[in-house]
Amino acid sequence: MIEVTKLRKRFDKNTALDGLDLRVKKGSIYGLIGVNGSGKTTALKAITGILRADAGEARMDGEDVYENLALKARIGFIPDELFFFGSYSLDECAAFYRRLYPNWDAARCAEMKERFALPARRRVSRFSKGMQKQAAFLLTMSAMPDYLILDEPIDGLDPIVRKLVWKYIVDDVAARGMTVLVSSHNLREMEGICDSIGILDGGKMLIERDLDELKSDIHKVQAAFPKGAPEEGRYDGLNVLHRETRGAVELMIIRSPEETVRRVIGARSPLVFDLLPLSLEEIFIYELGGERDALGNIVF
Repeated sequence: MIEVTKLRKRFDKNTALDGLDLRVKKGSIYGLIGVNGSGKTTALKAITGILRADAGEARMDGEDVYENLALKARIGFIPDELFFFGSYSLDECAAFYRRLYPNWDAARCAEMKERFALPARRRVSRFSKGMQKQAAFLLTMSAMPDYLILDEPIDGLDPIVRKLVWKYIVDDVAARGMTVLVSSHNLREMEGICDSIGILDGGKMLIERDLDELKSDIHKVQAAFPKGAPEEGRYDGLNVLHRETRGAVELMIIRSPEETVRRVIGARSPLVFDLLPLSLEEIFIYELGGERDALGNIVF
């Protein structure tokens, strides 16, 4: 289990993390999302012990991560900006990893090199960006980590390779109980892979929920009422995040339990009433305020 409590980190006058709380259950896949500059990368680096937080705690299995070599040997971290020794081939990188990670699996490494079709003796620094991302994933997964931390793991990968990457991750979660924390802008793929979601805003956790639970409490609603029906108090008791009218039909985003939405609107005898599912992408936008200027930084 990953437990982050009141984590704070400043860089000069900029506050990157402002009392961040985060919980990742063992054997789950947790998606951390937020606009650019919300603190996602800083959070991942603090959680893995690369950065030392100014205050608060980041613990795995109840242990502090920072300067804990035994615990770090069980963590696999793939950052957004990759680094490889300039003169090392993939085989030489694998030999280096083998000395660092006690659970190194040589058979998996060989199998993954074949699956990804990566040249084992070419310098990794000469790989394309996508090939370097595959190499980093191959090396990290061959270390058989108990905790896998990923920052934009599929950026630059083609659809076939992305599918293979996610298959390895899901298989290890199912077979070994590996715990995964992933940050990505690709919300469509996150929606299909994650058990839980945390939305980060200004270095703080805005909302943290199981994905199914999160989607069950926010809805897209279409409703139309008889001509002359009173409008005052029509949506009393509902948390309406967004509302607009198109002709006779009202379109709304409502954050309330489904049974409450059906009861309140149904009591007004609507002529049209549709409750539609929202994507994670839509939930993300409306939870962050919909029209905020910061949303212009989102890359979908």
